[in-house]
Amino acid sequence: MPVEMNFILVFLLLACLQYFVLADIQGDALFALKNSLNDSANQLNDWNPNQVNPCTWTRVNCDQSSNVISVSLAMMGFTGSLTSKIGALKSLATLSLQGNGITGGIPKELGNLTGLVRLDLENNRLIGEIPSSLGNLKKLQFLTLSQNNLSGTIPQSLASLPSLINVLLDSNDLSGKIPEQLFEVPKYNFTGNHLNCGINYSHPCESDTDQGSSHKSKIALIVGITVGLVIILLLGGLLFFWHKGRHKGYKREVFVDVAGEVDRRIAFGQLKRFAWRELQIATDNFSEKNVLGQGGFGKVYKGVLADNTKVAVKRLTDYESPGGDAAFQREVEMISVAVHRNLLRLIGFCTTPTERLLVYPFMQNLSVAYRLRELKTGESILDWPTRKRVALGTARGLEYLHEHCNPKIIHRDVKAANVLLDEDFEAVVGDFGLAKLVDVRKTNVTTQVRGTMGHIAPEYLSTGKSSERTDVFGYGIMLLELVTGQRAIDFSRLEEEDDVLLLDHVKKLEREKRLGDIVDPNLNKNYNIQEVEMMIQVALLCTQASPEDRPAMSEVVRMLEGEGLAERWEEWQHVEVTRRQEYERLQRRFDWGEDSVYNQEAIELSGGR
Repeated sequence: MPVEMNFILVFLLLACLQYFVLADIQGDALFALKNSLNDSANQLNDWNPNQVNPCTWTRVNCDQSSNVISVSLAMMGFTGSLTSKIGALKSLATLSLQGNGITGGIPKELGNLTGLVRLDLENNRLIGEIPSSLGNLKKLQFLTLSQNNLSGTIPQSLASLPSLINVLLDSNDLSGKIPEQLFEVPKYNFTGNHLNCGINYSHPCESDTDQGSSHKSKIALIVGITVGLVIILLLGGLLFFWHKGRHKGYKREVFVDVAGEVDRRIAFGQLKRFAWRELQIATDNFSEKNVLGQGGFGKVYKGVLADNTKVAVKRLTDYESPGGDAAFQREVEMISVAVHRNLLRLIGFCTTPTERLLVYPFMQNLSVAYRLRELKTGESILDWPTRKRVALGTARGLEYLHEHCNPKIIHRDVKAANVLLDEDFEAVVGDFGLAKLVDVRKTNVTTQVRGTMGHIAPEYLSTGKSSERTDVFGYGIMLLELVTGQRAIDFSRLEEEDDVLLLDHVKKLEREKRLGDIVDPNLNKNYNIQEVEMMIQVALLCTQASPEDRPAMSEVVRMLEGEGLAERWEEWQHVEVTRRQEYERLQRRFDWGEDSVYNQEAIELSGGR
């Protein structure tokens, strides 16, 4: 045999040997990870140690040289721990394990993954210290360890990471000093720990994400007065409809469309694409007896898949898209990026030429609105401790959408009906992102954004421009729903007073110091009046007329946890007195009479503005 042929055979033999050795090392490491994560549901059933090439396994991506470069196992319900053998995946660039229930510590062997660019372990139950070995990850750009139970100090070695652009360590039990260099990272968050930062130190605990929140001036007062007049006009239209249908038992919420702004889109996530027939069978042909609820985006049906998994299927209405399936899928994938214990997980979707459907896990305790106002005989009400947990959980979910998603997600329809309750009665925010999803319409300049009357911020009604502060307003109204058990708009109050809006009703009782009259009578006085007062104060701060005056959701979370409320409340009282005096002066000037309201033409609420 010629020498050249021998050389080629030896080369090929060595190449094959290297391939199989590499595959064995990577396969062994991944299989060890599967076992340590406690994959009791066997979701990773194709992670087979007898299958040589792990590049064909679910949620594993490789490069052209068969090096494992990405492992994405977010929101899969794992409850085990992280194995040290994961350090053998030398070429790994992305490790995403967020949204599980992973326990134990972070293995120091992660520091061996020198090619790692993104490490996301958010929203698990990890304990112990952050390994200093992570300082070896010189290519690391995104480090997310938020919402765990990590303790100890932040390793100084993290300060030497040259590529770091995003470090999120919030909501842990960390203490001590933050390495100075980490404050130079473009985006950081150290809130919810016991770290040395904040007002009494040289740096804030979180990078500034809202440049406009500090602007408070007389302009805000003028804006508040203007939008107040807009509300009066809209309320006149609502009163007209009520006056015509007051004998028809009108109880349904009023939905409106308002012009919005341009949407940005990203592509991400791994979702199941359901067949139409599969969902048709699951919901018994979308039977009315399976309807769980109906809102501005369509009906929601209870369904049971072929594997007996219970789901909630949202059948979107009025959907039009010039981009067809591709545009819809991009928006769906944008929603799937948001992974948080207080946000509803999206399982998958279905598209046909005429239908758009979303599939979510079924929440057996339904919505907060149901538990407040629609209980069947024998079902228990929401007690006060549960209502407090709902308030805080919802705030944390919205904080995540506003401040930890990139791009940020604005809900646009925050209300008790869109806050669901899991088996432990923990709050799960649903329908986020649907305002964008439903309204990818005939123009790339504006969209139609929907909301529910009584929950929509005044500046949104008058300008059609939404921001995270419009969500804060809706959240404030939801807090009032929690406290009172009442709807945001209730025409039955016209029999006794002029305050159809729940917000005005509560403000009046609060001014008169009649807190006991505000609280849901179904609680039978089983509540802490100081906690009730605190929640009402937070709600009124969130529902200020000027968006610049409202707190960010991160501040709302802190106030609900007992930090900074007293100062904000005292400031609000001074502003509110001035605003009310000016508002009453304008009312006297315009002299709105009963006849002028009831004789108005009907205001069209379903079209864009």
